[in-house]
Amino acid sequence: MTTTTSTDRPAVPPLTRPEMGLAGVGALAAASVGALGLVASFDAVSEAALRWGFASPWMLPVGIDVAIPVFTVANLLLIRMDMALAWVRFVPWVLTLVTCGLNVAAGQGVWAKVAHGTMPLLWVAFSEIGAHIYAVRIGAATGRRMDKIRFGRWLLAFPSTFALWRRMTLWEITSYTEALEREKERQLARADLRETYGRRWRKHTPHRTRVLLRLGDLAPAAADVDPTPASQPEPEPLKGEAPKPRRSRKPSPKPKATRSAAELLAAAREATGGWSDAEINAEKIRTALRCSAANSRTVRDALLAERAEARRLVEFEGAAA
Repeated sequence: MTTTTSTDRPAVPPLTRPEMGLAGVGALAAASVGALGLVASFDAVSEAALRWGFASPWMLPVGIDVAIPVFTVANLLLIRMDMALAWVRFVPWVLTLVTCGLNVAAGQGVWAKVAHGTMPLLWVAFSEIGAHIYAVRIGAATGRRMDKIRFGRWLLAFPSTFALWRRMTLWEITSYTEALEREKERQLARADLRETYGRRWRKHTPHRTRVLLRLGDLAPAAADVDPTPASQPEPEPLKGEAPKPRRSRKPSPKPKATRSAAELLAAAREATGGWSDAEINAEKIRTALRCSAANSRTVRDALLAERAEARRLVEFEGAAA
């Protein structure tokens, strides 16, 4: 399985040995406390099974208590194999709620009911924390986890934030930083089109350009627009009315020489020779090569793929040796 990492932001540093030890102790303690909660509910569930006519009352609590960690482990394995099922994670919750309900019913007072109901919840709480950490790490490694937008942006600029989130979902952009960069390019492209065609730029802009702008693939440096809009005949002046002075149009800029993908990649290899993987991002490549954002993203992906392939070859040669 090929893994890719986002280069638009610094990676989270790995845990140190003391932190790993602390995490291991916490995980062991969480598993112990969760197991104690399941064991504590054994009597209450057994009594309920006996009232319901079970020939072997112990089978009900054992079946439920064993099914809860089994489905938790199954959820983690599905996340690891990138085959997550949304409903699997809720099975331990449902089984735990059943156990909590039976434990609450077994309590004599209010605090006794709260204590009986709280113990089984500990396992699900700890397992959800573990599943969240696992899913985030796997999503970051495969590049399929979508970054969250800060709550402050939702609060201060809800309409534009919703539009940004919608484009992230539609364009399959998982990096929040990349989404902001492409949104900036889109706004700049719109400003260029309006400056070229005027207030009614949507009417005079070619259809292909509007589609590219809607898809977020139109960058200011690579905007394929005609700088001289289609000329329209001006209405003739009425009798007795002075003709309006014609505005001089700006001369069309000379088209820039375009570089091929191979030339851009060769220039990028030379420019990024001393860069680390974390430093290779679309914005820095676009600044260094003075190319469009779409080309910079393509070059970035090619460079990262080449470096990953080189590392795999080194590891293979080291293992063969």
